[in-house]
Amino acid sequence: MRNLMRLMAVLVFTVTTITVSNAQTLKFGHIDLQALVQVMPERTNAETEFNKFQGELEEILGEMQKDYQTKLGEFEALGNEASEIKKNAKIAEIQDVQQRIQNYQQTASMQIQQKQAELLEPVFDKAESAIEEVAKEKGLIYVFDSGAGNRTILYKSNQSVDLLPLVKAKLGIQ
Repeated sequence: MRNLMRLMAVLVFTVTTITVSNAQTLKFGHIDLQALVQVMPERTNAETEFNKFQGELEEILGEMQKDYQTKLGEFEALGNEASEIKKNAKIAEIQDVQQRIQNYQQTASMQIQQKQAELLEPVFDKAESAIEEVAKEKGLIYVFDSGAGNRTILYKSNQSVDLLPLVKAKLGIQ
């Protein structure tokens, strides 16, 4: 009976030791994804291309607004002597230009969102790929985005590994 008790004690100790050692091997990491993307040279290139695209859209809008101002000036220049037919024709032209401007603004807004997503997707893909590589190298099982405003982290211990410097090094960023 005494040997059985010793055997049970050794068995419990062994199971506890294995369980504790397995629990200690679980590793978590965190990274501020936005901070990483901000320092990537690809983001700068994407931002330059995006600004150029947005500038072209704004230039077209400016031309449309200039046309609107011209039509408005022509209407005001008609004065009281113009017939109702001329006034109504100018009003119709002005309303047409206003409608085109509104339609253009809506379309341009959608194009801007699409272009931004199109340009940033490869940047985020590269960042996430590098994060995945570093996490695998470090044996991490989870990596949390610790960026500003991110509410996905409930607890972060001091033992959590900050991957930002490691991923920047992986990407060759200082």
